[in-house]
Amino acid sequence: MRVALFVTCLADTLFPQAAMATVRLLERLGHQVVFPEDQTCCGQMHINTGYPDDALRLVRRHVRVFGRYDVVVAPSGSCVGSVRHQHAMVARRAGDERLASRADEIAGRTYELSEFLVDVLGVTDVGAYYPHRVTYHPTCHSLRMLRVGDRPLRLLREVRGLELVELPQAEQCCGFGGTFALKNADTSTAMLADKMRNVLATRADVCTAGDASCLMHIGGGLSRLRAGVRTVHLAEILANTEADPAGERHAAARATPPTGGAR
Repeated sequence: MRVALFVTCLADTLFPQAAMATVRLLERLGHQVVFPEDQTCCGQMHINTGYPDDALRLVRRHVRVFGRYDVVVAPSGSCVGSVRHQHAMVARRAGDERLASRADEIAGRTYELSEFLVDVLGVTDVGAYYPHRVTYHPTCHSLRMLRVGDRPLRLLREVRGLELVELPQAEQCCGFGGTFALKNADTSTAMLADKMRNVLATRADVCTAGDASCLMHIGGGLSRLRAGVRTVHLAEILANTEADPAGERHAAARATPPTGGAR
């Protein structure tokens, strides 16, 4: 299958290892991954903060860039949630029904990574190996907008060497929420404190999730505590194998964003 990688802003600028892990994983499963180099932000931030005109331009670009691909996959429930639930809405509010229709079509073939693996490819055992004690944080957009349910957990349970421990009050928000963390810093910090307390209670080595944004927020807090718990994107765990441990072979790549696109 030919898959277009929707890389997302955070993966492109701050966490390229999540995007590269997605490519390694899908290629290992026998699929061709292409990287449309004209892609930009999906516009979620602009929509959520009240800039519909700027968002409309980004929706138009997203539709133009991804319109020719049969399958689009992103390592982000948040951004896929925007494509599914906001793009057509933005276009309709602007009176552009043709754009809204095209946005709906693309939304129907756009998947968050765990959805694509479980629902489209029909796999839960992806051949991964990750010898660590891991807890999983279900991000708000993946949980409430996409309703990915237990798909990430089903994938993690099949990872060899991984000890999966349940996160207390897992469904509670971590407090990031994009600009919410900036506009409501005190509330965000209190929510983060609750989330970190629950992560530490698991005695996990690693906290994973399907969104780099939440992992950035949780990871920042844990690093300030010097708690010794790492945050790792779900794609990185699933891409890791005993024969090809990402921590060794791809250490240099983690520090360097892709420059020519992933193919």
